[in-house]
Amino acid sequence: MSRFVTFGEIMLRLTPPDHEVLFQTNRLVATFGGAEANVAVSLANYGENVAYVTAAPANPVGDAMVREMRSFGVDTSLILRTGDRLGVYYTETGAAMRPSKVVYDRAGSSIAEVQPGDFDWDKILDGATWFHTTGITPSLAKGTAEVILEGVKACRKKGITVSCDLNYRKKLWKWGKSAREVMTEFTKYVDVTIANEEDCQKCLGIEIDVDVTSGKLDESKYKILAEKVMTAYPDMKYLAVSLRESVSADWNGWSAVLADSKGNFYTSKKYDIRDIVDRIGGGDSFGSGLIWGLNNLDGPQAALEFSVAASALKHTIYGDFNRVSREDVLTLMGGDASGRVQR
Repeated sequence: MSRFVTFGEIMLRLTPPDHEVLFQTNRLVATFGGAEANVAVSLANYGENVAYVTAAPANPVGDAMVREMRSFGVDTSLILRTGDRLGVYYTETGAAMRPSKVVYDRAGSSIAEVQPGDFDWDKILDGATWFHTTGITPSLAKGTAEVILEGVKACRKKGITVSCDLNYRKKLWKWGKSAREVMTEFTKYVDVTIANEEDCQKCLGIEIDVDVTSGKLDESKYKILAEKVMTAYPDMKYLAVSLRESVSADWNGWSAVLADSKGNFYTSKKYDIRDIVDRIGGGDSFGSGLIWGLNNLDGPQAALEFSVAASALKHTIYGDFNRVSREDVLTLMGGDASGRVQR
């Protein structure tokens, strides 16, 4: 039986209601979110056995987070309860030409203070078949970079598949080493890489000439990008690149491509997503969909279509978590995008 483990930071998310800007009113909606936690929730919703690992304070905020993750069926028994605070991030939901915005308040969070040796990787990875993390985790601090490198090296020894969403965040890489210095070494241990063009440029130093603000992307250029990445990392089995065509904050074209180590290149269906509810977590929904598809569906093309459909649905749901079932995704993947009431 497959067992999935995800590792990274989860935060308290504070968002003004509707499409208000921060502190337009005195109300903020409190939820939880974080890249690797979002993936864990989606995999649990698809019926998988998944454990989420992080560090969180032993206080009421940490307790509420654990309860929330448990409510989705995620195994939280391996969470390290330590430190003084859970990180916080504030969001504004964009509209029309006004973009969504994120403000971080995560310095000194529990996971940012961890050090090598704090996590028992033999115990965490016992029975695991797949391990997922992101480039956000090593961006937090020198300690988290060293800890996550411990984890992927342990996976390599145990023959566990490793996936990583490069997830470049320029606001976070401030502790000394650059994203490229850290991630070029880290990616040597990754079997399945998930990225966009900026991630490949900033984390791996590999780039292509595309204008992501034009509202139209040339898929052929991404084939060139994939060839460059797969050549640089010969142990990599798959590279998935999401393609977001941003017309406005409310209207995106959404598709993806997938390359494998055999030289195959797959292109997904494109979704025209209008009236976006919340795009935060869309990439994590794409990653979790790809992970589930590669483990459960017939071939890379089907896995890619599942991942893009899952992420398209996430754009219709408020909050970080994608609260859909695999049946919901398979229905959209099969061509039913009518939105008709299901009775």
